[in-house]
Formats: sequence, structure tokens, C-alpha cells
Amino acid sequence: MNLRVTRRETRAKGCGDILARAWPWRWSSTDCCLGLALWGGPGRWGERVQLRRERLVYGGSGGPFEGWVCWDAAHADPRPGVMVVHAFGGQSQFETDKAAALAELGYVGFAADLYGQGRRASSPEEAKRLMAELDRDRSRLQHRVNLSLDQLKELPQVDRRMTAAIGFCFGGKCVLDLARSGADTRGVVSFHGLYDAPTEPRTEPVKAAIMALHGWGDPLSPPESVLELSRELTERGADWQLHAYGHTGHSFTNPKARAPEQGLAYQASSDARAWRAMRDFLQEIFTA
Repeated sequence: MNLRVTRRETRAKGCGDILARAWPWRWSSTDCCLGLALWGGPGRWGERVQLRRERLVYGGSGGPFEGWVCWDAAHADPRPGVMVVHAFGGQSQFETDKAAALAELGYVGFAADLYGQGRRASSPEEAKRLMAELDRDRSRLQHRVNLSLDQLKELPQVDRRMTAAIGFCFGGKCVLDLARSGADTRGVVSFHGLYDAPTEPRTEPVKAAIMALHGWGDPLSPPESVLELSRELTERGADWQLHAYGHTGHSFTNPKARAPEQGLAYQASSDARAWRAMRDFLQEIFTA
């Protein structure tokens, strides 16, 4: 395995076009601080945690790749790990913050990188191009997301039998493809994901439980695509569930999404409901 860790102690074309027009809300890639937080995970309410974050550089076809690992250093035993897969612009502070939020819940959060080290979009055109490279080659997409899952399982803080993945927008598609590939992981959660199936569907059993958290007004995943996903997952025998939120469009978890005329806007109530649903889902799959 080609793996390198450095420590930091400081703190579908149409789809791409719509996302690109909303580019001004894209989040910053600046670093966040480490510090102390309250762990809200099961059985640890009110305990202080020592949140740590490390840069993780890992190899593989198309690499090297660069992600971030977040965990509570006060908790010594291996624990469940949850991978966070990025949106169409590439791994960013948004996903790293989600990994840190998962660490505060008692998990190891891993903000993965599917594009490659240093390949981060600085313009909507570049974001569309980066996403299209994997979108038009779903076997490569599935290879990279499985590669990143393998890196999560190799972390010493992680119980390799207890992993899951969450993803946002394009990352939601990626974690669904992770499940479609038959990956050995407990579950995946797609936040305002993209639902189109690969043109060459897989036939392996779907091992992962699947949760889709969906804005009913999402222009990138209209109702007919939701029905297609439900038929696909039912035919594959998957354990799946869908939560749909009314008056909610795409990118509803991102406070910087401010393009309601394009159907992309933050929706605080749906964001909170979706995060609670994810928490319950993770607790369920890791205690089953």
C-alpha cells in the first residue's frame, strides 16, 4: 500500500451546467481550527473530546490522492469510520468540516479525494471537466471510491469491519455507486445526490444499506429519477430508504448555496432533518 500521512496541529453535462451557474456559492478551501468539542455520540453526551485532523496522502491508479482524517484523540480504541465524498468541485473545506462533525459524533471521519492531489476546481468550467472525467467512466469512478474506502479501513483508528460512506451532490452519486459495486461496507448516505445508474449495471449483491436524502424540488434529480432509483435498488435486493423534503432543492445542506432561481439553495430545516436521519441510520447500521 502506498500511504503517506502528514500531521497538522493547526487548525452529467446538464447537471454540470446547472451547478456551474450556481458557482458563486462554492465554499472556501481555507483550513479550519482544531479544538475541543462536546461529543454527541451514543453514550458520550457531555464528554470532552480532543479533535484531531491529519492530512492523508494515498496512492493508487490516478493518484496520488489527498484527503483529511478527523477523530477524537481521547478515544483510544478503534471505532467506526465514515468516509465523506466530495461534490463536483473536488475535496474542500465543506467535506472536511463534515468529517470533523462525524468525529464529534464518535466516528472517524475521512474526507476522501476522487480527483487527485492538487486537482481542485477554481472555476465552474474546471469543476464540470473534473466531474465529467469520472461521470463518463463509471468503472473508474467505482474503482476510486472503493480505493478510498480501502484507505479508511487501513487507518489504525478505524474498526475495519465498521465503515460507511456519505456523499453530497456528485459525492451522493459516488456513494450510491460504491453500494452498487457490492462494496463491503455497512451503509451509504446520499445527500441531494444524482441517481442515474451506470450504463453497464453490476449484478453483485448490494451489501450496504442505502439511505437517500432528497430535496423533492431538486432539478438535478427530478421525481422520475427517484422512481428509477427505487426500481433499481428493489431489483438488486438492496436494503434502501428514501427521505424526501418538500420545498427543498439541490445543495440544501450547504449554507453558501444561494441560487434559488436555479433550484439550488440552502434549506436549514431540511439540512437539520437530514443530518438527524443520517445519525440515526449510522447508529442503526453500526449496532445491528
